[in-house]
Formats: sequence, structure tokens, C-alpha cells
Amino acid sequence: MIANSETKKNILVVDDEAQITRVLKTSLSSQGYGIRTAADGEEALQVIQDWSPDLIITDLRMPNMDGLDLCREVRKESQVPIIVLSVKGEESIKVQALDAGADDYVTKPFSINELTARIRAALRRASLPEQPQLPMIEIGDFRIDVPGRTVLVKAREVHLTPKEFDLLVYLARHAGKVLTHRILLSAVWGPNSVEQPEYLRVFVGQLRKKLEGDDSPKYILTEPWVSYRFEPGD
Repeated sequence: MIANSETKKNILVVDDEAQITRVLKTSLSSQGYGIRTAADGEEALQVIQDWSPDLIITDLRMPNMDGLDLCREVRKESQVPIIVLSVKGEESIKVQALDAGADDYVTKPFSINELTARIRAALRRASLPEQPQLPMIEIGDFRIDVPGRTVLVKAREVHLTPKEFDLLVYLARHAGKVLTHRILLSAVWGPNSVEQPEYLRVFVGQLRKKLEGDDSPKYILTEPWVSYRFEPGD
């Protein structure tokens, strides 16, 4: 049953395990999504030539063309959201997929409820107009004045160093999205810093203390072996 207009979207499922594609096609179709399937990256690219998916779900390890190469090929032409499916222990290839342009990942075995929640979040982000240079970022608990370089969290002013501020702005502009160490380092410190993740650990630690005190992280969440996801609050 279609619950709302958000679910009236097309999803391409790419996996060489017939059982996975069968289950996903049945489950997602019942929620109102239009579904097509492909057994590997090459077949997926053929499908995309005459059918425009609103979101792609892809396995990583497949014959002929794997999910990593599929992400790279899709990103040459499109910014369609991509969710990768990975098995536990594939942290390194998972990071590579996110660096290649994937937006999120779900680890096998997964629950349909978790996957559909990730799908809804990715489709919501994709539907928002891209306004990366807005001088004021007002999202969740945050009000960030970019030119003035000031931050309010629940109306409380937080004083940040220049790099802490730059890191927070980038996180806020990509809220809800998994961002790898390499992406964050390149965006904030430049491409020559991508092999120095210690920068990131130090600054994320400092940001957390200033934004959240001694509480458990709720704004800057760690994605194990991958990097961070920013959740701005209600």
C-alpha cells in the first residue's frame, strides 16, 4: 500500500543473489516503490539507459562489474542516491564505495525496516534543493551563521576554532549522510591531508565536547570503520 507520495519512486536493486533481489522486490513493491533488478553492475548500467531510478541499492561483491565500479560509473553522469549492501568484515571496500559516491550502506544480514528507513532518508535528502552556499544554516538544534562564523545550539552560543567551524559547516550541509574520513579531510583540510585521519579524530573529539559536553554523542555519530554521520536533532 502506498502511504504517501514519497514512496512513489523507482528503485533499482543490484545483487547477484537471486534470493536477495526477490525478497527486496517483493517487500519494496508492497510499499509502493517501482522496482527493477539487475544481477551485476553491467546489467544495472543497461537498465539505467532506458529507465531512470530515483535510488539504487547495490551489493558490493558481484561478477563482471562489482558495486564499487558501478558507483564510479553512475557518478560520472548522475547524483542519484546509492545505498550499498555489504557483509560484516568488508569495512575497507565499504569505505571505498562511499568514497566512490555511495550515499549510505546497510550491512547484511539486514532488516527490511532498517533498509526502508535508510531509503526514505536518502530520498528526502535527494528531494531537497541543493543550497550549499546559504549564508545561514538552520537545521535541527543548530543555527549557523556562516559569514559571521557563529554557532547557536538550542539558542546557546558555542565558540569554535576556525577549523572546528569549517568541519561543522561541512557536516551540517551534508546532514544524515555517511561521510568518510577521506571526504571530510579533503573538504576541510585539502586533498594533501587525506592520509592523516588523526586530524579528524582530534577535531571531532573537540567538537563533540563543545556541542554536547560529556553526554553520549547524538549530533556527530561514529559509523564503525567508516567515518561520521551528522544528525542535527529535532
